[in-house]
Parts: sequence; structure tokens; C-alpha cells
Amino acid sequence: MIVRVAIKALGRNKFRTALTMLGMVIGVAAVITLVALGNGATKSIEAQIQSTGTNIVQVSAGNVSFGGVRQGQGNASTLTPEDAEAIRQVPGVQYVAAGLNSRAQMIAGDQNWNTYAQGTDVDFPLIRSWDVEEGAFFTPTDVTSAEKVVVLGSAVRDELYGPDYNPTGEILRIGNRPFTVVGVMASKGQTSFGQDQDDVVFIPYTTVMKKIRGVTYVQQITVSAASADATEAVANRISSLLRARHQIQPGEADDFLVRTNEEIAATRARAAEIMTSLLAGVAAVSLLVGGIGIMNIMLVSVTERTREIGLRMAIGARASDVLLQFLVESIALSLFGGGIGIVLGFGLSKAITAIQGWPTVISPDSAVLAATFAAFVGVFFGYYPAHKAAALDPIDALRFE
Repeated sequence: MIVRVAIKALGRNKFRTALTMLGMVIGVAAVITLVALGNGATKSIEAQIQSTGTNIVQVSAGNVSFGGVRQGQGNASTLTPEDAEAIRQVPGVQYVAAGLNSRAQMIAGDQNWNTYAQGTDVDFPLIRSWDVEEGAFFTPTDVTSAEKVVVLGSAVRDELYGPDYNPTGEILRIGNRPFTVVGVMASKGQTSFGQDQDDVVFIPYTTVMKKIRGVTYVQQITVSAASADATEAVANRISSLLRARHQIQPGEADDFLVRTNEEIAATRARAAEIMTSLLAGVAAVSLLVGGIGIMNIMLVSVTERTREIGLRMAIGARASDVLLQFLVESIALSLFGGGIGIVLGFGLSKAITAIQGWPTVISPDSAVLAATFAAFVGVFFGYYPAHKAAALDPIDALRFE
């Protein structure tokens, strides 16, 4: 009975009721959409790490400072090919690939393309589970002799030669140096952050060291543990080995960084979760604004219906009945607005995935939480107007003009 009366009262001024619910609609829809985007980003990160393997250990060169200016991780020259060979002997290590990168202009005939030349070792495709589509990856002899051979990412092949062409055996100039194309990698696609993994070429790391950059160190060493369970133990053994090789004393900071893919995934996932929480918190502010709007309209409604309240109380309605009626009206506004917001939030999430291609994961928990919060807002902001209506004196209410 009370619910029917409340809905009838709200229907008397449909336009005002719709505007009052708008704050709740926008707030709930925003919370659900942003949480879906955040969950989608987290799932993409986890999928990316899983695709590259949970047993990978990344060893990077440390930070170096020049004149007090810190250059950041990867710029120190303390990581060497000899370190990579020593890591190969660590118990639990399956594959090892030293690495050194350089950006350069690729020239093939009248076509050119600027991309990353990634110096690596023969174990790299085994570590990354990355197949060769055409030709073959370079050999241990190529690495030992620092041969000028190159394996193309599929995106580079498409730009320089066309998608249907097999460039194996062709001469590709990297800068001013001629390289022989020995293979093309299968397409790997984009990362969850939009980086094209196929827009790269692979060269023996010794070639990058001696003939492109002219250095004696490497920037990173990628390691694959024999199993996912052994990854953490392998990472600890590598840290101990490198500290001993680099003669780092107890208490001194490492001049290298050892991270597992699971640690990287956890860090990125935490960052995504924090950002999602911040965005959801901002969206929740609109729920509070919507609640204030509901309280404002309910106060206006109490004023407009003062004579009606007095009449109802004069014919036997108790103060609790009046309180409950206005409280139900407030909750109904919140729940109707929240329901529309949930539907809109689900629709927006699907639309963002379809139009922008951004991954979204809609969580039923977020819908339940949004509906619960909407009901709480209705009770919290509706209680004061309802209490004010219930506290009216029937005689004064009947005399109200």
C-alpha cells in the first residue's frame, strides 16, 4: 500500500522526478563503466604476462648518474655478456638471452622504416614461445661471429616488402650497414598498452655491441626458468651470483635489477586497481550529488504537501506512517535511478569495447555495490525530509497555505 502511494506521488510530476533521478543514473553508470574498464585493463595485463610465460626472469642493468643526474634503470654498463654466460650455469635456468637495443632506420630498395633493432641471443624465441614464419632465426655461430644478419618482425616486413613477400636472403640496410635477412617472425600482435610487438627487428646482440653501438656491455638478460615454481628461487640465485660477480658488499645497493614476470604483473595490476579505485571514487561523488538532489526535492515535496500530510494525520495516520511514506519515496527515486544507471553502465561498457576496442570486464559485484549504495543514499538523504514531514503538527499542517 505504502509503495503504491509513494509511486503515485512521484508520478504526479514526472519531469521533476526524472531530473531528480538523473544524478543517480549518471553516478551509477559512471561507477560501473569505470570499474569495468579497470577490470579489463587488469585482465589484459594478466593475459599478456601469461602469454609471455610465468617462468621468465628479467635482469636489467641498474641506474647510473652523471654529475648528479640519475639516468634511470638500464643505463649502467655493469651488465656484461660474461654475466649472461654465468647465469646460464645457475641451477634451474633453462634459457638465457643477453640483450641490447638500438633504434635505427631500415632501408630496403626505395622503402624505409624507423624501428627498434633488438640485439638478442638464439634462445630468445624459445623464451618468448615465438615462432618463425619465414626462414629461420640466426644461429649460435652468427652470435659468436657478430654476423650482420637480421630477423624481421612481421610489421617491419609488411612496411618494407609487403605482407605476402618472403624477404629471406634479401639485403636490408640498417643505417649504413648491409644486413642479410634470414627470417621473419610470426605475428605477435599488440600488448595491452597498445605497443606493437611486431614492429621490431632482431639482430645478434654481439653485432649490436660491436658494429652498431660500439660498447662492451648489455642492457638486459632475459632468463627462462625450467618451471614456473622455480622462478622465484632462480631469481634469488641470479641476484646472489651477480652481487658476487660485481663485488657488491653487504649493505650496498645492487647495480642491477632482477624481476620476475609475476612481480611485473602484480605491480601493473596494483597500479590498474589503484587507478580504478580513484576513478570509481570520483564517479561516486556524483552519487552523493544525486543524493543531495533527492533530499532537496523531498524537502520541496514536504512543503508542497503539508496540507495533505495534515489531512492524513487528522484521519488517523500515525507519524511513523508519514515517515515511512516519504522514506519509501526517497528510496524509490534512488533505486529507479540506480536501476537505469546499471543498465546504462553495462551498455556503455559494451559500447566502449565495440567502438574503441578497449577491453572491459563487467563485474556483477560492482552492480550490486552500486545498487546497495543507491539504496543507502535514498535512506540517508531521505530520512531528514521524511522525519520533518512526520513531525508536522496536524492542526498547523491543515492551516498551511
